[in-house]
Amino acid sequence: MSEHRAAMSSTPPHFLNFNDLACESVGAKVLFATDEWFAPAANLLKREPPQFIASAFTEYGKWMDGWETRRKRTPGHDWCVIQLGVPGLVYGVDVDTSFFTGNHPPHMSIQGACLDEEPSFCLEGDRTGMAASDSQLTAVAKLGSEAWPELVGLSELKPGYPDSCHNYFLVHFPHRVTHLRLNLYPDGGVARLHVFGVGQKDLSAVSSNQDIDLLSLVNGGVCLGFSDAHFGHPRNMIGMGRAANMADGWETARRLDRPKKLQADQHGILQLPGYEWAVFRLGHMGVIRAVEVDTAHFKGNFPDSCRVEVCTLTPEEEAKCLGTSWNSGKWRILLPPQKLRPDDNHVFNMEDTHSPATHARLIIAPDGGVSRLRLWGQPVFETTARSKL
Repeated sequence: MSEHRAAMSSTPPHFLNFNDLACESVGAKVLFATDEWFAPAANLLKREPPQFIASAFTEYGKWMDGWETRRKRTPGHDWCVIQLGVPGLVYGVDVDTSFFTGNHPPHMSIQGACLDEEPSFCLEGDRTGMAASDSQLTAVAKLGSEAWPELVGLSELKPGYPDSCHNYFLVHFPHRVTHLRLNLYPDGGVARLHVFGVGQKDLSAVSSNQDIDLLSLVNGGVCLGFSDAHFGHPRNMIGMGRAANMADGWETARRLDRPKKLQADQHGILQLPGYEWAVFRLGHMGVIRAVEVDTAHFKGNFPDSCRVEVCTLTPEEEAKCLGTSWNSGKWRILLPPQKLRPDDNHVFNMEDTHSPATHARLIIAPDGGVSRLRLWGQPVFETTARSKL
């Protein structure tokens, strides 16, 4: 019998800073679902928060922004298989039951696996009102998903009221995951499934002539802390491609310590008492050769300037910095203060070869929004790093 686990306390867990590996915006998709009568399972992976429209109905019943199965009247339970957009290590999940207040599953569990090959089948189109066919059941049975290891054991779910809809579960699973199986016991509706973790990719085969984005979530980059995320989380900056809109970037509130009248130095950079920051762990230690700061979509709310600092930390030193909210560390300047422009992509090439770094801190002044941060460079492995440090 699986261990029963209750959802975590109402205090938001630290893993919420990590990347959502199961979001449609990074390529995640639903491969199979037993039933999608009221609402299709693909809704689980939407980036946008769930919504509720009281007057919205379909020919199958109430329209819901999530995955909702019919009331089960046959033996068994409902479940679906999800292919992560970015394979990696999973540290926590949020099973969001928003607006499912009388129709959420009483319990659920999550299993996971690392598959060598992608399954050849996938659900397509609007599957509202549909259930798995015999051929689909036969195809998915070949995965043996019922025997996959558990990431979250049998656990109670709370209804989708504002104060209880986020069901957070800490995951202790030390292996790379490519696919998940979400089990509903026995049926019901879930609005979103967020799978927070760190991408895991083998970078050892990268050519010495090829620079990669050491900070990209695909290559294992992850946000570890920030000063403010009022309008958008800094983890968005390491997402794939260019930002879709302002919500797909990092944006802070306006600082209240801004001077009544602003003044600039000889380089045109405003002289300000405060700044905002975000800290990241690179996907792999590396030498950074170029910094890319994209303010796409931020036209009247871009930062005046930015700078980038880096450091090289052991896991123990990182843990200490986390415990002090990043007030400690061995930061050194990679990119000195640079004036920024609205809705523009800025590329700064490094004139000197810098020492390898494991962590980076973006500092913006005084506040505002950045859509993407790229740190282009070359991974450095341990034997090479010793000679360069």
